[in-house]
Amino acid sequence: MASSFKFGFEGIAAAASKERNVQIHLGISVIVILLGFIFSINKYEWIAVILSIGGMISMEMMNTAIERTVDMYTKEYHPLAKQAKDIAAGAVLVFAIASVMIGLIIFLPRILVLFN
Repeated sequence: MASSFKFGFEGIAAAASKERNVQIHLGISVIVILLGFIFSINKYEWIAVILSIGGMISMEMMNTAIERTVDMYTKEYHPLAKQAKDIAAGAVLVFAIASVMIGLIIFLPRILVLFN
C-alpha cells in the first residue's frame, strides 16, 4: 500500500516537473487559491474550487499518460492514435471550460464590486 502512494507521488512530481501544461495549471491554481483567501469565499465555493483544481490537474495528468502510452505504442501516424490523443485533449478542454465557468461564477461578481 505504501508503494502505491510512493508511485502516485512520483507521478505527480514527474508531471509537475516535466509537463508545461501541468505547471501552468499549478500556477493558476496558486492564484485562484490566493483569490479565495483575499475574497473570503465560503466553504461551498472552496469545495467547487478544490474540485476544479484537483479535477483539472488530474485530467491533464491522464491526458499526458494517454499521450505517452500512444507514443510508446507507435511513432508512426495512425488515425486511431490521433483520435485517442485528440479525445483525451478534448476531455481536458471540457473540464477547463467548466472550471473557468466555476471561477467566473465565484470571482467575477467580487471583482466587479471592486470597480464599482
